Amino acid sequence: MAASNVPTIYGDGGPLAHIPDDVTIPQFFFDQHHPLGGEALHHRNPAYFIDDATGRQVTADEVRARVWGLANALHIRWNFGNNDVACVFGPNHVDYPIVIWGTHRVGGIVTGANPSYTADELVYQIQTAKATLLFLHPDSLQVGLEAARKAGIRDDRVVLFDRVPGDDHLTVSDLIKEGLLQPKRYVEPRLKPGEGKTKLALLFFSSGTTGRPKAVMIPHYAVIANCIQMKQYADTRDGGKPNDQKLYRSGDVALGVLPFYHIYGIVVSLHFYMFCGISLAIVSRFNFENMLKSIKRYNATHLSLVPPMIVLLCKHPAVKNYDLSNVKMLTSGAAPLSAELTNQVARILKNSGIGQGYGMTETCTTFSFPQLDTRVGTPGSAGRLIPGTACRILKPDGTWGGIGDQGQLVVSGPSMALGYLDNPEATAETFKDGWVYTGDEGYVTEKKDLFIVDRIKELIKVRGFQVAPAELEGHLLDHPDIADVCVVAAPDEYSGELPFAFVSLHEEVRKRVAQDPKEEDRVKQSIFKHVSDHKTQYKWLAGIEFIDIVPKNPSGKLLRRLLRDRLREGLAAGRIKLVQPDAKKGRAKL
Repeated sequence: MAASNVPTIYGDGGPLAHIPDDVTIPQFFFDQHHPLGGEALHHRNPAYFIDDATGRQVTADEVRARVWGLANALHIRWNFGNNDVACVFGPNHVDYPIVIWGTHRVGGIVTGANPSYTADELVYQIQTAKATLLFLHPDSLQVGLEAARKAGIRDDRVVLFDRVPGDDHLTVSDLIKEGLLQPKRYVEPRLKPGEGKTKLALLFFSSGTTGRPKAVMIPHYAVIANCIQMKQYADTRDGGKPNDQKLYRSGDVALGVLPFYHIYGIVVSLHFYMFCGISLAIVSRFNFENMLKSIKRYNATHLSLVPPMIVLLCKHPAVKNYDLSNVKMLTSGAAPLSAELTNQVARILKNSGIGQGYGMTETCTTFSFPQLDTRVGTPGSAGRLIPGTACRILKPDGTWGGIGDQGQLVVSGPSMALGYLDNPEATAETFKDGWVYTGDEGYVTEKKDLFIVDRIKELIKVRGFQVAPAELEGHLLDHPDIADVCVVAAPDEYSGELPFAFVSLHEEVRKRVAQDPKEEDRVKQSIFKHVSDHKTQYKWLAGIEFIDIVPKNPSGKLLRRLLRDRLREGLAAGRIKLVQPDAKKGRAKL
């Protein structure tokens, strides 16, 4: 089928507002005013950032000054500038955004690294991104210093976010003071029309669960475009209401618990909220009870979370001790949020809109956004396509589908990344003629609701039938004994594959199982029946293993690969045995 004849589904919201293509991210947010937003940095919100650890408030004027001072020092001290790369290694910090924008002011590029990395993993990212400057959080100091030595970054090009006793490295504040005491020496890039679409801002790494991480090339235009897309979508759903009645408005407070090294955190939590004029309480490390305290302390109105955090909201006993009535919007992303979990959290956050969005690093985040015209989005939906987006459905048989058809999501829009740095093979596989082949299977309804079935490679094939792990996981989380779960494919000679569940039990159930061997069988049979009572037979579980913690990466995605390996090893050693579903009894034969 010719490309022009391929069925294409477009996001709603009317013609997309103007997206400037001749400015960098800080030039757009600090130096210009866009009709859709930018209230925060133009109206001097009393507290633009709040340091959750100390309660310190950082005003818009302070943000501007600190960015300017850092940019000046980067140029004066190291002649750091156009297309040079700075790596930021560590959890969130109130100066993390300052480092990003200061780097951008001199024409540099930022790559954010996962603080759970080993030294060798960090070396790989530094070398892949070609970083020559390293910013370290004190919590990541030792790993960061080891990686810097291995990667060839000189010790005088390592900068700490805070002073560490006995350490003489420069801090971000040292550089800012140094820059502010000097006349302006750096020359800020002035982009030509269209250059913002190719001028790199970020090298953020895609998930490493499917091979070595790849550096995704994200231009300034992509981040700016996605913020405009989301704000236009939100304003359209608000129906022209005055600012004080809008769902995303200046004066609100969001909790910045998502990591800034992740695309969801850097674009949605940081830049989108800034564009809306929403203050951000920056949380360094996620601790659930501390998060509850911070929601109350700052009267947080907006939460951007991942499903594992939402599981805790639904199941943690401490929730009942906190007043969460001020929360008016909860957005979930980075992994599927089941219909069951959506309904559960809606009962906890009674005044809040509940919904999820969909995106990926390669699309520079958001492609669909929560439904805002109803309190709770369509359960199981990943939101609605936002303005400026286009979606195609590549069916399993290789033909193109349309509304209601299921297949691989192939997407396009103004926020798409440019490809993978120095990796033409992977780029050619994912980025084709302006379209991103997501590797996610899903479908779009007439109302432009997007549903994600699962990662194509994660689908379990049972006698030719497809079973989506996310569907079973969502159902299993509704079982009262289950705290968390991951479903993977178990190889089977007859069926090809069968679903197998790794289950983390609630603490009190875990204690009962440990004290009474018979209790383990009772709990497992209850879980088997929970599935067989509600799901067709080919979706029934062929086994359950109890584990203490379900492994996830920091963005909340299940590390299925680790559990698939554990399952294979257990089957080979005879430690794990599969059971066959019994259609007559509706339970597993042990």
